[in-house]
Amino acid sequence: MTIQIGDRIPSATLSQGTPEGPKPVNTDEFFAGKTVALFAVPGAFTPTCSARHLPGYVDNKAELKAKGVDVIACVSVNDAFVMNAWAESQGLTADDVVMLADGNGDFTRTVGLVLDGKGFGLGERSQRYSMLVVDGVVKELNIEQGGEFKVSSAEHLLAQL
Repeated sequence: MTIQIGDRIPSATLSQGTPEGPKPVNTDEFFAGKTVALFAVPGAFTPTCSARHLPGYVDNKAELKAKGVDVIACVSVNDAFVMNAWAESQGLTADDVVMLADGNGDFTRTVGLVLDGKGFGLGERSQRYSMLVVDGVVKELNIEQGGEFKVSSAEHLLAQL
């Protein structure tokens, strides 16, 4: 079942690339006491994700923070090394966007937002979406229709704040 507005983010372990290697990130701790703009992409280094989705959140960072967002985070069904390399290729730091790896897709399956990309040789990935999470509870949820990039954009989420 797909997560809904009003639901609590499920307890899961994601991973974040650090200079010392992958670091586990517990969702209970990560979302506790914060307002998080979370967005998910089907894959690091993919065209729309690299050219529009991730840069949109970076470009709108100041406006999101001014509206009360404490942390901007990106999740993808990639490993922490790939997410870290993607951030580096975009010139980002964790102060810009926290890159969260869902290497096995466990978080993505738990929130019910799996994209079946097997027909394209991609396996199971995440649907493209954004959500506003306040102290672990989903306040806004924007799930894209197949192949679209509209409601998960930083601009759309910013307009909801």
